[in-house]
Amino acid sequence: MRRGEFYRVKKAGGDLHNSRAFVVVSQPALIDSRFSTVVCAPIYARGHGLSTQVPVGPEQGLKHDSWIMCDNLVSVQKGRLTDYVGSLTGSLASQLNRALRSALDLL
Repeated sequence: MRRGEFYRVKKAGGDLHNSRAFVVVSQPALIDSRFSTVVCAPIYARGHGLSTQVPVGPEQGLKHDSWIMCDNLVSVQKGRLTDYVGSLTGSLASQLNRALRSALDLL
């Protein structure tokens, strides 16, 4: 597991159609630690082009154009992040960092 990787997480009940993709945003030290959770940003089908949102899509392994929502960070158990979807590279990783700084008012 690495920062910038996407995983599909099943919602309660186990129905494959009830799942959401998340991108791991924790720092590598936390990901590699014995902590059972990592910080993730959910990915939604709709966005508003805010500075806290990053557009992603099929190029990153998703089924359709979507948005990473850095203003809605959640803690997810590492054990639930098993269905790898894809990852961010290059300029999108930089956009994610800017969106996180904006969401946390660290600009």
